[in-house]
Amino acid sequence: MVEALPCDIDELRTLFLFEKLTDEQLAWLCEHGHVEHHEPGYVLREGEPATCLYVLLDGMIALSRTVGGDEVETSRTDQRGVYAGAWAAFLATDENRAYNASMRAITPVRVFTLSAGDFTLLMQQWFPMALHLLEGIFYGTQRTQRAIGERERLLALGSLSAGLTHELNNPAAAAVRATSDLRSRVAGMRHKLAKIAGGAWDRSQLETLMGIQERAAEQVAKAPELSPLEASDREDEMSDWMDDHGIANGYRIAPTFVQAGLDTAWLDQVHGLVGDDMLEGAVGWLNYTVETELLMNEVEDSANRISTLVAAAKQYSQMDRAPHQVLDVHELLDSTLVMLSRKIGDVKIVKDYDRTLPDIPVYGAELNQVWTNVIDNALQAMAGEGTLTIRTSRVDDRLQVEIGDTGPGIPDDVVGRVFEPFFTTKPVGEGTGLGLDISWRIVVNKHHGDLSVESKPGDTRFRVRLPITDMEVSA
Repeated sequence: MVEALPCDIDELRTLFLFEKLTDEQLAWLCEHGHVEHHEPGYVLREGEPATCLYVLLDGMIALSRTVGGDEVETSRTDQRGVYAGAWAAFLATDENRAYNASMRAITPVRVFTLSAGDFTLLMQQWFPMALHLLEGIFYGTQRTQRAIGERERLLALGSLSAGLTHELNNPAAAAVRATSDLRSRVAGMRHKLAKIAGGAWDRSQLETLMGIQERAAEQVAKAPELSPLEASDREDEMSDWMDDHGIANGYRIAPTFVQAGLDTAWLDQVHGLVGDDMLEGAVGWLNYTVETELLMNEVEDSANRISTLVAAAKQYSQMDRAPHQVLDVHELLDSTLVMLSRKIGDVKIVKDYDRTLPDIPVYGAELNQVWTNVIDNALQAMAGEGTLTIRTSRVDDRLQVEIGDTGPGIPDDVVGRVFEPFFTTKPVGEGTGLGLDISWRIVVNKHHGDLSVESKPGDTRFRVRLPITDMEVSA
């Protein structure tokens, strides 16, 4: 129950907010406003229509905001004259039509109350120049923040696009090169086939050669991974075998056979099947076969790599998908790592994923922007060396993503400011100071989650906590 009390001009005059007003202005305030007595409890709640400006006359109040579904107290005071509520009503924007914080009476309090409409009228009539200045600052700051935020996103997109272009160029160039070599090998195979067909080989010998060819092609698919030293030893052994059996240019053929997983024991089998007269021609023919298979594998690997990169880019951008949907956070993290692969370089990536975690309702493209900002900062901090650890887990009713790096850490005197807009520790021209601010707004405001950081030299950890169950999301 709110108790209305009479307004005293002399009491209003003692408040720093009104001390410069004339008697006529103070009388206007008392005529249009009133004093209220509130017992301990909520005076106003965040999100409710912003109908009144409240000025504390006596007692103690606490202000709080909702963060990730939890109410977080931001200040507690008994200073006379502090104000809350519709203090920005004169700006007349949609975001100022609702209280942006809650106010709670800790002790019995008295507050001077003025309606938002009367407060707006007061500002327009009494302080027209100040009002224009305040509007200019407010809207100018909004426009500046939007413009710089857009630039931050464009810079990140440009950096990612450059990295993606580089990553796509490598397999594309490899596929073009392999296709060109493949055309040459197929032409050589046709020439060799014409010579074989015009030779003295009978039908049974050709059938034997075709059988060897099929087995050689199958062997390519089963070729083992060899160390450089192992491969070199096998090439020398095979080259010596060919020299011993009178095969010209055996040193050129040996690396191809070794790459395909073939050895001298296999050559002995070929020799036993075709004999001395057919051996050199058979080895040359089989060399074309093996080279062709290896080149087709290279084309296939390159195409698969391109397909993987395109799929990662599509996953990262959430192209052709609804903005808000239930997704696997691990897929989002992996697509971001692919997009940042060029920047990762020699940094060791450790993934400690809890694959039992459920899919959760998120804005996928915007959440990828959070991963990009945090991971990119970590990579810059480590300067190309160190370990990036990405760990997922469940904490109460939330999914936690922890991104840690082994960089020098964030100094104690600035770690509490990293989420402030325009705050950056990077040199001038290298950062806007909005990356983590944007991340904060995406995680906290849009997903009703929480974003925090702990840092010491060699161990910096950003933690993102997201609701596992669906909640009402912010637009």
